[in-house]
Amino acid sequence: MFEAIKHLIESRTSVNRYDSSRAVSDADVSELVRLATLAPSAYNFQNWKFIAVRSAEAKERLKAAAYGQPQVVDAPVTFIICGRLAAHEQLPGALQASVDAGFLPLSVFDGWVAQAQNSHTGNPQLQRDEAIRSASLAAMTLMLAAQGMGLSSGAMSGFDPAAVAREFALDANELPVILVTAGYPKAGNWPQKPRRAVREVIEFA
Repeated sequence: MFEAIKHLIESRTSVNRYDSSRAVSDADVSELVRLATLAPSAYNFQNWKFIAVRSAEAKERLKAAAYGQPQVVDAPVTFIICGRLAAHEQLPGALQASVDAGFLPLSVFDGWVAQAQNSHTGNPQLQRDEAIRSASLAAMTLMLAAQGMGLSSGAMSGFDPAAVAREFALDANELPVILVTAGYPKAGNWPQKPRRAVREVIEFA
């Protein structure tokens, strides 16, 4: 199991050149999102939203909001991954399934809801931080899932958030955090770029 996961991580590359003639099925798109929702989030907020951009018209709108980058048109799907603000307001509903399944005690449910309300209410910075954390964890999970399905992916931060929000009718609590393209690569992509040595980035405490 570890070797399989290790291989996915070590073999993943960031792709921006896609074979536009090869489609990704609706079922595979849905499965990528399902797997992405298994990412962790604080209190199990699940404070994310995924927009799968697939139609030619929607791709052109996203391309304009992404400063003309062609991969959002060439890739069979580009995910707009959003984090939701004010996630504490939806927490009781998000946790109810765990209560119904019988493993989350009501005392824990009540404690988490109270803690989240106390820390997040009136704290827009924490809400934003949590939205970005959750969306980023979901994005990385989606990219590893894509790798496991034989697809390639690329994360994109180069876009105008206000334009994306406007073009895709996001509400005030939906923050576009990252774009992830997914599909089959064509020739010309770079290999995985070398990383800094572990000794340069690790510190034991």
